[in-house]
Amino acid sequence: MKKRRGFIKSAILHLLKEESMHGYQIMKELESRSDGLYSASAGTIYPALQELLEKELINLESGLEKKTYFITEEGKERLKELRKREEGDFWVSWKERMIWRNSKEFVQLKTAVDQWEEEMHKAMKRVRSNPDIAAEMSAFLTEMTERLKIANR
Repeated sequence: MKKRRGFIKSAILHLLKEESMHGYQIMKELESRSDGLYSASAGTIYPALQELLEKELINLESGLEKKTYFITEEGKERLKELRKREEGDFWVSWKERMIWRNSKEFVQLKTAVDQWEEEMHKAMKRVRSNPDIAAEMSAFLTEMTERLKIANR
């Protein structure tokens, strides 16, 4: 399953709107804005920066000692679009999200989802080698989806 970096990319755009930074500065600033609850890794930040570069939402000055990233006009427009969907201050939401991600409830749910995902991969392999159980598996997934929809009302 592809790792999602949407919230991290939004955070990077918000930071770069304030000032140009190099990767390490971005990592440290994200940690600071969460009061230490989020510790950015190079494995998260640099792929997110690469995606933003590819989408031309940021650009890079590499003539200096360190590569410095800055937001482009397209990036500023993207932030305007994001703000229309955001409720309240982005950095308040950022900190609240980090508090949640460090809570015992989140850890409990994340563990359960990870276990479910592992079992789902095994089940998909079983269906691949035994197509007769595909309808049963599909019915099970549909039922679980409907139960989640009901729980989310």
